[in-house]
Amino acid sequence: VLALLASLGRLADFTIRSVTSIVSPPIYGRLIAVQILRIGYFSLPVVGLTALSTGAVLALQIYLGGNRYGAEAIVPQVVVLAVTRELGPVIAGLMIAGRVAAAIAAEIGTMKVTEQIDALTTLSTNPIKYLVVPRLIAAVVMLPVLTIIANVCGVLSGMLAAVTLTDVQMSAFIDGVRLGYDPFQVTYSLIKSTLFGAAIAYLCTFEGYVTQAGAEGVGKATAKAVVISSIWILVLDAVTAILLAPYLQG
Repeated sequence: VLALLASLGRLADFTIRSVTSIVSPPIYGRLIAVQILRIGYFSLPVVGLTALSTGAVLALQIYLGGNRYGAEAIVPQVVVLAVTRELGPVIAGLMIAGRVAAAIAAEIGTMKVTEQIDALTTLSTNPIKYLVVPRLIAAVVMLPVLTIIANVCGVLSGMLAAVTLTDVQMSAFIDGVRLGYDPFQVTYSLIKSTLFGAAIAYLCTFEGYVTQAGAEGVGKATAKAVVISSIWILVLDAVTAILLAPYLQG
């Protein structure tokens, strides 16, 4: 019980300090730009390739399933709905969680066990503002951008797969995408990706910040950050789907 209360206390303290540090000066613009490159730009290849392969496979599987019942025309509608609502944001979130969460937790955890964070405090530098806030802002900004790219790549690869490997015509696919597209789908996708970005940055920085027990603790914090970030992506995906389902139906 005492260990649980201590963990909740550290989590509450970290949360309060992070929120207050976001809205208070100074703002380390250069550090934010560096994290935008690390989290967003350098993640483009893995997110794009994953979305391309997923969109193509999805289109083929939908076509094979619909072909049994003469429902091949639903391929473009289902592809745009599945990619925009679910696959785009979730793929981007999970790829970033796997690629970035471990790196951030390991970096901050190493600074913690080597007392570099204590050195920042000694130099009158707020470690939360210096280490956590740039990563949090960068993740919240770049996850929606990566999600949009994943959505576009997924739909385009689905169209190419359907046109080249099945008897679906490109004009019919484009018309189906127009019929299945709803502007709120993009908003819904961006809402989820923003929550995913905040969760990934918050959880992995927290795990790194509370790391203990030397190199072994860094390894445990890194593995824990990836697992917890992935789980929370799935949890937030389910919660947003439940809360925003009426708007999607409308």
